[in-house]
Amino acid sequence: MSDLHTRAEAAGLSRHWQDAKGHDQTVSDEALAAILDRLDTDVGETVFVSGELGQQISLPDTCRDGTARLTLEGGDVVSVSIRDRNLPAILQPGYHRLEQGEREWTIAIAPPRCPAPPSGRHWGSAVQIPSLREGGGAFGDFAGLAGAAKALGRAGAAALAISPVHALFPADAARFSPYAPSSRLFRNVWLAPAGEPVADAPALIDWQSAAPDRMQDLRFVYDRLDQTQVQAFERWRMEGGERLESQALFDALHAYFHGRDRVSGWIDWPEEYHDPESEAVARFAAEHHDAIRFYAFAQWWTDRALRDAAHTARGSGMAIGLIADLAIGVAMNGADGWSRRGELLTGLSIGAPPDPLGPDGQNWGITALSPFALRRQGFAPFIDTLRAVFAHAGGIRIDHALGLCRLWVVPDGAPADQGAYLAMPFTDMMRILRIEAHRANQGRGAIVIGEDLGTVPPGFRDIMAEAGMLGMRVLPFERDGDGAFLPPDMWSDQAIAMTATHDIATVAGWWKGRDLEWRARIAGRPVSSEESADRAQERTALWQAIGHDAPKPDEPSEVVGAAIAAVAETPCPLAIVPVEDLLGLDEQPNLPGTIDEHPNWRRRLPDTLDRSLAKPEVSALIAILNAR
Repeated sequence: MSDLHTRAEAAGLSRHWQDAKGHDQTVSDEALAAILDRLDTDVGETVFVSGELGQQISLPDTCRDGTARLTLEGGDVVSVSIRDRNLPAILQPGYHRLEQGEREWTIAIAPPRCPAPPSGRHWGSAVQIPSLREGGGAFGDFAGLAGAAKALGRAGAAALAISPVHALFPADAARFSPYAPSSRLFRNVWLAPAGEPVADAPALIDWQSAAPDRMQDLRFVYDRLDQTQVQAFERWRMEGGERLESQALFDALHAYFHGRDRVSGWIDWPEEYHDPESEAVARFAAEHHDAIRFYAFAQWWTDRALRDAAHTARGSGMAIGLIADLAIGVAMNGADGWSRRGELLTGLSIGAPPDPLGPDGQNWGITALSPFALRRQGFAPFIDTLRAVFAHAGGIRIDHALGLCRLWVVPDGAPADQGAYLAMPFTDMMRILRIEAHRANQGRGAIVIGEDLGTVPPGFRDIMAEAGMLGMRVLPFERDGDGAFLPPDMWSDQAIAMTATHDIATVAGWWKGRDLEWRARIAGRPVSSEESADRAQERTALWQAIGHDAPKPDEPSEVVGAAIAAVAETPCPLAIVPVEDLLGLDEQPNLPGTIDEHPNWRRRLPDTLDRSLAKPEVSALIAILNAR
């Protein structure tokens, strides 16, 4: 084995991988070298050890046999005997401290499984918050989310799934994708309720005008806080500590340089501002105290509104409540990339290898937590991220959950197919996830859903199921080995059932070939006869699986009803019907692989959910869900 291959293996880079068709692929030496050149593989001395509840724990080589002092998270201190570098079983989950001489380790003990969904079978919906019309704003916000949750809860829904609400770039209206955040530790302040209703809001959101207007409305609220609100805000700000101050400082700096030079992130700021500890940054902070305070306020106001929406969801009778979404990574030129650079994979982007949906591979233009930094820092960045997304949620969905196991990393500037899989500390991360899931939702626990679509490593879904993490089963993708659609009763009971996701065609849109029309339009051509024929065959095959021998309809309304009935009939503990399918809409929220060619994350719903759910055709679908 060459030195390059040895170094790659030691770093957790896979030279060989299997594509979506089961074919073996090999990463070029050039790609391996380029990735290794960008990796800081130093993990330091082991300071974090994870284990299972009630099982013996293997300790690092730095721990000696003999006695040690164990401080349980609850405060109790016990003396323990270590033999063959094994720590006796601990019967209390959580983060404990083991001391031996001058050495110290965090011992994380995980419960066996993530919290289970409520007993029985339930249904919920999924919404893109900006699409909501509750409240009458230029785009939906957390107050609108509360209204939507109330309407769905009254209708019988147990859960409401939302796309990520991570912090974006408040001063840059062009950066509205929820999956390319500035930070996953804070909120998207555009979703804070502020301002008056807008008359005749259009069907597509004009972010270039709507986002700045929302920031002006927030400034109006900030300038008129009463004394009680000021005191509450200042207490919250103090509790937020250094991380909150860093976020607010970044947002103020970004607003300043974006307004002056139209730059997109800190990488394009003047060099003296690249270091958060520099004199130039300190001088800016002293001179822009009120701007920094305003961005801290915006986080407080936004977090309060999200908390209130979560309370409304639970108060409306939802057994689960809000299901938050954890994006797989962050923009490198955002707040985390600026202030937490050592936590991230610098110089590398993450994405996906070539597959039938993306023959050239995918580069998502974001980066992720470094597996080496996680070990160096005792997994604190991952724990902080989980706590931020679990806050106020009755469940979370982990985008691209395969990233807990491995990430497809691509050197900046290289084609997406010139990447490789980088191993993540999967066992440790899964144990931490189980600990945090049980602590979430004010100690009531929160369910965990992992997006396990695409090229799934062998055994990954089995590990998810064993840990109590629910997978995702989506109607168009549920096929047998020959490609035939699976009947509903053959779906896994270790997953949630969905008619569609935000990244694929709605049921009505798929039936009408709307997705084919979009792809053809973007390519500057008509839909081919081959594409039309393939979709006709697919429609027949789907109807055979869900139509119960009825004649195949021409219009999609009957298909939408049959699709919803199908996911309601599966053994899955939770069926999620996106609101677009519940309302029988043609258009999908996002078309992957596009930026401006398709109106991603801009579509509004035709009406408020309260009025939409009352329509007879929608009420009939809800009755199906409640009955089945």
